[in-house]
Amino acid sequence: MKTYSASVFSTEKYDLGESPFYDVRTKTLSWVDIPKGKLFTQKVDDVNPVGEKNSFTFEKPIGAAVPAKKTGSYVVAGTDGIYLLENGEASLLKNLSEYFESYQRSNDAKADPAGRLWFGSSVDDDVHEASGNLFCLDGVNVTCMQPSTKISNGMAWSRDRKKFYFSDSLQYAVFAYDYDLTTGNISNRQILFKVEDGISDGMCIDSEDNLWGAFWGGHRIEQRSTKNGTLLATVNVDAKNVTSCCFMGDNLDTLFITSSGRNQTGEYDGCLFTCKVDAKGLPCDYA
Repeated sequence: MKTYSASVFSTEKYDLGESPFYDVRTKTLSWVDIPKGKLFTQKVDDVNPVGEKNSFTFEKPIGAAVPAKKTGSYVVAGTDGIYLLENGEASLLKNLSEYFESYQRSNDAKADPAGRLWFGSSVDDDVHEASGNLFCLDGVNVTCMQPSTKISNGMAWSRDRKKFYFSDSLQYAVFAYDYDLTTGNISNRQILFKVEDGISDGMCIDSEDNLWGAFWGGHRIEQRSTKNGTLLATVNVDAKNVTSCCFMGDNLDTLFITSSGRNQTGEYDGCLFTCKVDAKGLPCDYA
């Protein structure tokens, strides 16, 4: 098994850094700080920052921001709706009040290979029991794809577009489904692997169909086979609560990693990290 060590990309700390993306069209990284309601973007030259970091602030927490089909725009999964951020202005695409309880908000989100937006819901306080659902926005229609989740988190699709992978954090498992590209339907849920150390969070997939998943409370990223869930590699991260990752750079062979600094005192808790690995990612899909 391979072992890597991540390097600090930025020493700025984020309360709950999440939703990392790399847009190959513009060589731009993006990520959010969920409770602050902030989306950040940073252009890079290969893996090195170029120019100033930009940010946009929403009035409420945002769970994720996915690069949109129109270059430079983002589809944002907010507390109460899905928004399009374009030219510095946010407009509501879909009100989610009928799908969320008053104490829930959007969590992780990704576009599928057909451009549909998949997003999860989760509880946004420490009072209510963990609950939520996994949804898909296709045009103006919202469909519940997986009911009764605890914390809907990482998502990925296989290279042949026939499998969907999903992390439900407090089910302590990553699941595999059959996926229909034409309809977007998922079926035949199976446990790919159970989590025994930490909590599975966000994830991405490489060109060989291996998952790279973050582990809250685990100080690490794991590479797992989608054939049988076997652990293939570990990336050690100098932050306790590692939240997600994506592939970045000219060769898409470097992981960009987010973490949470909330209630943590470590020197790099809440910072951003990178790690060059012996794998190559795929360009993200656009919503």
